[in-house]
Amino acid sequence: MEQADSSVATAAPLRICRRFTAPEVWLRWLICCSSSGQLPLSGCPVVIHYFGFLLKIGTECHFSNNDPWHGTFPRHNISRYTADVASSTNWFNGPNSKGTRPMSEPAEAQSLDSHAVQVHPDDNVAVIKFGFEAGTVISMQDSDPLVVTGQPTAGHRFALTEIARDEQVVQYGQPIGKSLGIAAGEVVTRINMSNDVPVVREIPDQFSTEAPDYLPEAEIPTFEGFRRPDGGVGTRNHILIVPTSMCASHEAQQISIIAEHTLFDPKLFPNVDGVVGIPHNKGCGCSDGSNIDVTLRTLANFAAHPNVGAVVMIELGCEKTNLSKMEEYLSRRGSKGFGKPVHWLSVQSEGGTAQVVSKGLAAVKELLPQVNEATREQIPASEIVLGLECGGSDGFSGLSANPALGHAADLIVRCGGTVILSEVPEFCGAEHVLALRSRDAQVASEVYGLVDWYKEYASTVGTVLGDNPSPGNIDGGLLNITIKSLGAIAKGGTTRIEGTTDYSEPPAGKGLQLMQGPGYDQESVPGMVAGGANVVVFTTGRGTTIGNAICPVLKLASNTPVFERMPDDIDLNAGSVIDGTETIQEVGQRVFDRVVEVATGNKLAHAEIHKHREFQIWAEQSVSL
Repeated sequence: MEQADSSVATAAPLRICRRFTAPEVWLRWLICCSSSGQLPLSGCPVVIHYFGFLLKIGTECHFSNNDPWHGTFPRHNISRYTADVASSTNWFNGPNSKGTRPMSEPAEAQSLDSHAVQVHPDDNVAVIKFGFEAGTVISMQDSDPLVVTGQPTAGHRFALTEIARDEQVVQYGQPIGKSLGIAAGEVVTRINMSNDVPVVREIPDQFSTEAPDYLPEAEIPTFEGFRRPDGGVGTRNHILIVPTSMCASHEAQQISIIAEHTLFDPKLFPNVDGVVGIPHNKGCGCSDGSNIDVTLRTLANFAAHPNVGAVVMIELGCEKTNLSKMEEYLSRRGSKGFGKPVHWLSVQSEGGTAQVVSKGLAAVKELLPQVNEATREQIPASEIVLGLECGGSDGFSGLSANPALGHAADLIVRCGGTVILSEVPEFCGAEHVLALRSRDAQVASEVYGLVDWYKEYASTVGTVLGDNPSPGNIDGGLLNITIKSLGAIAKGGTTRIEGTTDYSEPPAGKGLQLMQGPGYDQESVPGMVAGGANVVVFTTGRGTTIGNAICPVLKLASNTPVFERMPDDIDLNAGSVIDGTETIQEVGQRVFDRVVEVATGNKLAHAEIHKHREFQIWAEQSVSL
């Protein structure tokens, strides 16, 4: 804090701030005091503002001639005086009252962790956990205590140090706006911060970023997984019933339900995790082109997934994605099958529903002992492909669950594993951050391409991505689209982006990969699983229950109340970050450990226990956000 008079003792400015704080404060550094001479004017600078019918006398320890806020009220006379802190004992009750009331002694300083979250070590702001009184003193580990001024409301943020005019306000380790002059402890608002952030669209050809800090091979943990003949590694071993279209979905579902309840016995087939179907509403009654290609690709990649030991594929017979179209698709990509036992069935050719269900059950009965022959073996964590998802988010998701999942994602990458981040609509406003994390200029261009494509795609149906946050968002602290998106992409951690891929398409390499895809959970998760994810972690603030047909989906709560309210659906709690009992890194380590444990099969995700097997294919018929 800047001292206006060198004769004032060093402690005076802090003391004046601690003493002169009251609920009446609603302007920058203006504190209600007695105007009847009860406040002797010596020892510390004050400012008198005359405006309208109100008279406010307030301490102003930050004002100086070069202060950016000097002259903020040009229509009002501003005079400078000094005040003797020691003899200032009463608050002025307000402009319509002649009375005063006694000052209370200042409260003890509170720890930063108890009241706010500094999400990233480089942040110059901390996000408020719950509303508290202005004037609360916050102790700082490496600097003098600071006094929070303004309106400290949950989800908003206050400055950890003075942020001079035109300096960047930083959260998540990234700029979220430009300061218009923010004092240490001052709550950041749309008045004292602009939305200007450095956006770099022109990436130099020589652009590159540092590789992750990989762990030594001896330090990489292992899990017990299924090593497939093609080199893929599964965390589960399912028999999958695949309808090529909505027209065969009923039969596929009947086969899977009947088989799991009458044919599959875990005691007889301990290495099999289940018989599952993936009914869906695609494959016919749609335009040709990308809709058909995406459907075929998604179904084919589910069938080829290392979490699947065998496949029964069923067509109606005349749909746009019938078995012959699937064979054509496989041939185009240089494959004649899925590298595992497959039975092909046709409802029309077999004589109808009853006949195809009967043959499907016979196929499952034949496949069960074959699939059971697969056994788990020790696999390094470098073979984990982690999908990242968020849904049912709240104001704490970007402060606890998403950053904690981001730390776990970093650990997967450091082990040499793969992480898939999708939900492209949630990149908007922060795509420049992702681009500047890319391994090179080509990948950076691809990152911008993902978002630009989705914006154009959305515009075809009159939807605009990247609109400013709603009034409700702003009230909750999401002052601009950058803050909102940074909270969402925090689950992607901090390592560089190695590449991008299309929806439901496996990435070409390891490390952090971005996938084109919607924000809608039911479509986003299947896209990442089709892309090879063998474990998914799903953050939620309000609570969600969905899972996936072939892949374990762990839920990570952003707050303790929802974790305690839904203990049979939520696997892990990041609310401890908000509670102040754990750090983001500690929760992230717990998430990583649980991912490895679930990959081994020693522990099931709650969604698996409840048989949540949601499956939906994204297609360009509507815009999913």
